[in-house]
Amino acid sequence: MKTRGGGVLLHVSSLPSPFGVGDLGPAARRFVDFLAAAGQIYWQILPLNPTDPLYDNSPYHSISAFAFNPLFISPELLVRDGLLAEGELEPVVPELASRAEYEKAIAVHSRLLPLAFERWRGAGVTDCEYGRFIRRESWWLEDFSLFQALKVEFGARAWVDWAPELRDRHPGALEAARHRHADRIALEKFTQYIFHRQWSELKNYAAERGVHVIGDLPIYVDADSVDLWSHPHLFKLDGAKRPWVVAGVPPDYFSATGQLWGNPVYNWEALRAEGFRWWIERIHHNLRLFDRVRIDHFRGLVACWEIPAGAQTAVSGRWVEAPVSDFLVRLARSSASLPIIAEDLGLITPDVREAMSQFGLPGMKVLLFAFGGDMARNPYIPHNVPEDCIYYTGTHDNNTARGWFETEAGPSERGNLNAYLGREADAESVAWDLIRLVLSSRADTAVLPLQDILGLDASARMNVPSTAHGNWRWRCNEEHLCDGVAGRLLAATRIYGRG
Repeated sequence: MKTRGGGVLLHVSSLPSPFGVGDLGPAARRFVDFLAAAGQIYWQILPLNPTDPLYDNSPYHSISAFAFNPLFISPELLVRDGLLAEGELEPVVPELASRAEYEKAIAVHSRLLPLAFERWRGAGVTDCEYGRFIRRESWWLEDFSLFQALKVEFGARAWVDWAPELRDRHPGALEAARHRHADRIALEKFTQYIFHRQWSELKNYAAERGVHVIGDLPIYVDADSVDLWSHPHLFKLDGAKRPWVVAGVPPDYFSATGQLWGNPVYNWEALRAEGFRWWIERIHHNLRLFDRVRIDHFRGLVACWEIPAGAQTAVSGRWVEAPVSDFLVRLARSSASLPIIAEDLGLITPDVREAMSQFGLPGMKVLLFAFGGDMARNPYIPHNVPEDCIYYTGTHDNNTARGWFETEAGPSERGNLNAYLGREADAESVAWDLIRLVLSSRADTAVLPLQDILGLDASARMNVPSTAHGNWRWRCNEEHLCDGVAGRLLAATRIYGRG
């Protein structure tokens, strides 16, 4: 990412689609075409793992660190491949819908994927690509498929509440379950294969047009996940296999009481004893999917904010160090390069900076943080931003640029912004004022949320940290991805040498 360039932040779920949420189908290709027409070389997305309505379908809560979200499978591509008939597709949201409808998407895919599976299985054609996928991914796919089947058997109960012989993975009980649920396991494997096939096609389509994909890796996994069920010794669990400490962050810009995420934290000594194998496999798995990988909450690899299980806020937590140097040395030895971006926002201590510097990992800067306090020394203001970083107007956790200006920026911040611009900002133009500051900066890479390119207000915000409901639902529509918008972005991209 030493080349001066630009990109757009937009999750797959935010793409247009008539089936509830965005997917990997025709609209995804049209978005790639939009990026290419706008002179962009990066498409940054959020995690692609399965989501859970219990967590408002947050992409940062998942039952698996390795599996893919079946809601992103395109029904239209299943028709193209002869696995569904055109008449079996029924649009469930209006063409210009601006909100994702996960409940409808779940219903659509729960109906269509078994149909496609039975048609694929009934064709009796040997699929060599499927065989290669199963062999290559068996190290996580076997456990994941069985986990999903057992979830159905136990009425979606958490794995710690399953029958003891299955909770504790007795070999005989696992083998019996595999025979008992053979059909469901086969469906799960097929679903993961279809996602991988559609994703590979889209990734290749983007590469042919000079667009590189930046993926996102959540640092933690959920307590009720196949990862904990398969590897409980790699996490800090009590005798009942429940977390006795959980993850979060101390009070910061986003929350006065910190953020209580509730995820289990890693047993780093157990990970080190195994040569960090689970983590290294996870990184390489993501690097096969993406051109670059952002590690969310990178500082958790240096030290974790551990909060006693049962606490109501994150205030009572404490920092516990992790062997980041040992891990990154082992990771570096396993790969010719480390195309990793470290999410280093929030409370960042010198040890985090040292680890990033030692291994040459670029960090992130957010312009919306630049206008409070002493602008001359603010690390997020354009004149202080280093070349080796990814510079954003905002991320999925921020308000839109216009929303920030209209609802969050106080008189002091507005005054600082006006002073920096040399004129008075207004709601109609502020998003593009900030975009030009990011594009004109020294940062090698500039990434802009599509909402800011479109100048949208707070109603288009993707996520409000520390809130449990109403997030992850914003969607664009085909009218947003027009030639006029692409042309405006292309012109600015060229002016600031990012073409």
